[in-house]
Amino acid sequence: MTEPSIFTRIRNGEIPGDILTETDRVFALRDIAPQAPVHLLVIPKTEEYRDVTELAAGDPALLAEMVEVAKRLADEHADGDFRLVFNTGAGAGQTVFHVHAHVLAGGLDEKSVGA
Repeated sequence: MTEPSIFTRIRNGEIPGDILTETDRVFALRDIAPQAPVHLLVIPKTEEYRDVTELAAGDPALLAEMVEVAKRLADEHADGDFRLVFNTGAGAGQTVFHVHAHVLAGGLDEKSVGA
């Protein structure tokens, strides 16, 4: 049996985290190392999917819910414009292998790529 991801541990209250919103299947929190003025994470409650490609193949409705929550957060915390980033694989910067989306907004320029 593998250890719970840091995201699961935050959701369970084992590690502090600034959880902003929650649905039955998804929760969102502030990134602890922000790469933009608004840098939020949208995370499925299940650890079943390591990355966005597994999620898209296994549960496209959950992926759609993540995008909807990202949009709602951008409306609430920015001007509604946002960048949605899924890092897939260590070579692409993924460090937690529990699928999650980065919602980035505010002060982004065309050269910034998120995290």
